[in-house]
Formats: sequence, C-alpha cells, structure tokens
Amino acid sequence: MLTWIAQNTWVVWLALALILALIEMLTLDLFFIMLSGGALAAMAVSLVTGNLVVQILTFCIVALLLVVIVRPVALSHLKQGGTGQRTNVDSLIGEPGVVLEPVGEHAGLVKIGGDTWTARSADGTAIPVGSAVLVHRISGATAIVGHPENRSSAR
Repeated sequence: MLTWIAQNTWVVWLALALILALIEMLTLDLFFIMLSGGALAAMAVSLVTGNLVVQILTFCIVALLLVVIVRPVALSHLKQGGTGQRTNVDSLIGEPGVVLEPVGEHAGLVKIGGDTWTARSADGTAIPVGSAVLVHRISGATAIVGHPENRSSAR
C-alpha cells in the first residue's frame, strides 16, 4: 500500500485539495481554498517529478503566495458594500399603491406592485377604496401607507 502511495502521490495531493476545499465550504474564509490551490500545484508537480521534497516545497510556496497575495484581494472584493440598491421589502418604501379595502389605523388592504398587502394608515386617517397611496414603511407583513401628498415621511 505504501509503495502504491509513493508511486501515486498525485492522488494524495488531489485528496488533500478536495478535503481542504470541503473545509473551506464550512468556514467561507478563503484560507483553506488557498491551501487547496497549493495542494493542486503540488499535484501538478508530482506528475512531473517523484521528488517529495520538491512537491512539499511547491505546496508551501504556492499556498503562502495565495494566502498573502490573492486572499486579501479576494476578501476585499467579497466584503465590499452593496450597490446601495434596496431589496426585498425595503424596495417597497416609497412605492405607489392602490387601496382595495378601506385603510384605517388598524386594518385595510392595498395593492403594491401587483401584490396585495395588509395595510394601516401612517397618520391614522381613513383612506377610501380606490385612493392612491405611497408606502411609508413595512412593519412585519403590513404596509404602512399614506396619501401621496405626504411624501416627506415616505422616505
């Protein structure tokens, strides 16, 4: 068995690369994937030479270079802030809607962007059916809406 491993070190390096990649999936820190890259480089060297010292040196040097040079750049790209674009319910704030059932301080229904939402009036006033409204905020699954004239509190 040891003879086979000594003759097929590329398999060991490939297995190590896969194990390190799996560990990376659990940590998501881009450290173990850099080590995996070093193992893949050592695997490539093992196909050319059977010298284990050269393979280990290749692993160490490539992994170190990846950790020191590539990882910080990759992390900076991953940790950049978003584009400032609102998503999910935040994207509904300021959107127009139409009242389907009278909206008051405690109840009502509005249609916002094709979806029907339970709604409450932002200022507690009654809003009749068919009125245009703007979404001021979302509270749970309820849209807090007001008349379009009251734009100052909508954003």
